[in-house]
Amino acid sequence: VQLQASGGGLVQAGGSLRLSCVASGSISGIGDMGWYRQAPGKQRELVATIARGDSTYYQDSVKGRFTISRDNSKNTVYLQMNSLTPEDTAVYYCKMSARRAGSWWPSDYWGVGTLVTVSS
Repeated sequence: VQLQASGGGLVQAGGSLRLSCVASGSISGIGDMGWYRQAPGKQRELVATIARGDSTYYQDSVKGRFTISRDNSKNTVYLQMNSLTPEDTAVYYCKMSARRAGSWWPSDYWGVGTLVTVSS
């Protein structure tokens, strides 16, 4: 299973970006999907998650600004980011709990990461 994230870039404060992450490979099912980020000199932190039933969780600092969604038919998770601030600058990683074809149990898979830079 491979995850490919895209959509990062440079944006001015107050702007918006939409990240996408698509999973490929022999996948029989995907459970929770999520986005994490790691700013320079800081630990990786959870940004948002979405369960297969579409229940969501957000880190307090992004509530009301970010929206996570998923398209199960495309094995894809999205992160719509609005009202971006310089504090949102980080490498954003997607993570999925996926079950490979022929496997009984799911495993966690990570994308490579996409850089989001917000200028002031």
